[in-house]
Amino acid sequence: MGMPEKDGFRYNVENIVASASLDVDIDLFSLALTVDNVEYEPEQFPGAILKIDEPKSSLLVFKNGKLICTGNKDEQQIREAIRRTVEILREAQPNLKLPDPEKVPFRIENIVASASLDVTVDLYSLAATLDNVEYEPEQFPGAIIRLENPKATILLFKNGKLICAGVREEKQIVEAIKAVKELIKDFVHDR
Repeated sequence: MGMPEKDGFRYNVENIVASASLDVDIDLFSLALTVDNVEYEPEQFPGAILKIDEPKSSLLVFKNGKLICTGNKDEQQIREAIRRTVEILREAQPNLKLPDPEKVPFRIENIVASASLDVTVDLYSLAATLDNVEYEPEQFPGAIIRLENPKATILLFKNGKLICAGVREEKQIVEAIKAVKELIKDFVHDR
């Protein structure tokens, strides 16, 4: 399946990280003992890791009821992951006063998207000319571009493929791609 075209750019949302709070104290030891798909090792990390199959996502569950949800590609999947988490918690700890999952607000913390600009980029010249670009090919094959508006980090590869991270709204992906296209225009060759 190809990338959908949105606002004149083709990109795919690869992952959305969102946070939410159930405003309830959760017994993570009990959760880990009663639910198969939960990992909890408090000496290594203070939260439990809950893996859900549908939608395929992982949630960090903290004892204060805070959740960090990863692996989703849109807000509907985030909502569904929160709903499934509340369901699992209700079964595992029936005495918890859990909120209606449809009313749990969540906040998008980070969106990661991929795109292809269909050009070849001279990353050496780009990095030598622009201050906000790092390129060390012996360390990593892509250039790291730090944008200020929108605030985003772009990993740009010689073949014109890129990864955009750090944005919180989908429209910022388009803004970031536009900014990168403008930034690199003197360093590209059409394929």
